[in-house]
Amino acid sequence: MIQTDLLIIGAGPTGLFAVFEAGLLKIKCHLIDALPQIGGQLSELYPKKPIFDIPGYPEVLAGDLVTNLMEQIKQFQPGFTLGEKAEHIEKLEDGSFIVTTDAGTQHHAKAIAIAGGLGSFEPRKPVLENLEFYENKGVEYFVKNPEKFRDKKVVIAGGGDSALDWSIFLANVAEEVTLIHRRNEFRGALDSVEKVQELKNLGKIKLITPAEVAQLHGAEKLEAITIDENGSQRNIVCDYLIPLFGLTPKLGPIANWGLEIEKNAIKVNNALDYQTNIKGIYAIGDVNTYPGKLKLILCGFHEATLMCQSVYQILNPGKKYVMKYTTVSGIDGFDGSRKEAEKAVVKAID
Repeated sequence: MIQTDLLIIGAGPTGLFAVFEAGLLKIKCHLIDALPQIGGQLSELYPKKPIFDIPGYPEVLAGDLVTNLMEQIKQFQPGFTLGEKAEHIEKLEDGSFIVTTDAGTQHHAKAIAIAGGLGSFEPRKPVLENLEFYENKGVEYFVKNPEKFRDKKVVIAGGGDSALDWSIFLANVAEEVTLIHRRNEFRGALDSVEKVQELKNLGKIKLITPAEVAQLHGAEKLEAITIDENGSQRNIVCDYLIPLFGLTPKLGPIANWGLEIEKNAIKVNNALDYQTNIKGIYAIGDVNTYPGKLKLILCGFHEATLMCQSVYQILNPGKKYVMKYTTVSGIDGFDGSRKEAEKAVVKAID
C-alpha cells in the first residue's frame, strides 16, 4: 500500500502545482492519473498549443508548461500512479482515506485533493462494426509503450496534435506508418504538419487524405482495415490501428463517492479552502464548481495554494503556520527562522 500525506487525483497542471505548494509546507504527495503520462489535457490534447494567460509567460506551449511544472516539483519527490483510475474510496475511523484504483493499487492518505480537470478521459471511439472485439487485439487508443509497435505496420487515424505527434515518433520505430484523416487539413500545430509532409516525401509515412476507416478485418486479431477514400474502398494490411480522435471527459467513479455534484462538477466551499462536503476531501481546478467559478489554469493554481494551507492544519492540528514568502526564505528555508533567512538575503545583496 502506498502511504502519503496528500493524495492528489489528477496529474494535470493544477495537480502538479499543488505538489509545489504542499512541498513548501513539508507535505508529502502522491498523484494518481488515468492517463499514462503526466500533464492531463495539456499533454494529451494539445501539447504544442500556446497558452497566453500564465503569469510571467507572454506565451508558453502547453507541453513546455508541464515540463516546467515537473522541474519545479522534482525537489519534493512526489510519487506517481499513472495509467490507473481512482475507483473506490474508504474513510477510516481516524479520518484518513484508502483509495483503490481500477488496477487494485491501494493508497493511504490523510487528505485527498481531486484535481481531475474535466474528469477522467475516455477515448472517442470510431463507429465501426466489431470494434470492441479488436480492442487490445490490434486496436489501441493510447501509445503507452512505443516499443510495442517496433517493426510493426501501424495505421493512425486522426487529424489533431496526438495523431501528428505519434505519426512522427513512430516513423522511426514501426516498419510502416500510415496516417489517415478525413480532411486534407489538419488541426494540429503547423510545424507538426510540415514534419509529417517532410516524412511523407522521404517515404517514412504514408499519408492518405481525405479518407476514413470503414471496416476492420482479422480472425483472432487485427490483420487489415478497409478505408473509404473519395467514395472508393481499398484494404490496407496492418498490425495496429490507433484511432486518435480526442478524449471525452467524464467524472467517472468519483461521482459515486458521496460528493455533492452539480452539472458534472464537484461543489466546494470557495469561501475557505475548496473543501467538499466530505471533510478531508478537496476539489481544485476545472473539476470543481462554486459561484463565480472560472475554468482557468491560473485559478486552479490559486485554489491549490489555499487547499494546501488547509491540509497543513489537518496534518498538524493546533499548530499555527506562519506564512513566509519564498523571496525571503527560499525553497529550502521553510524550516529555518525568518530572521535568519532575511539576513542571508541581505548578505547576498551586499
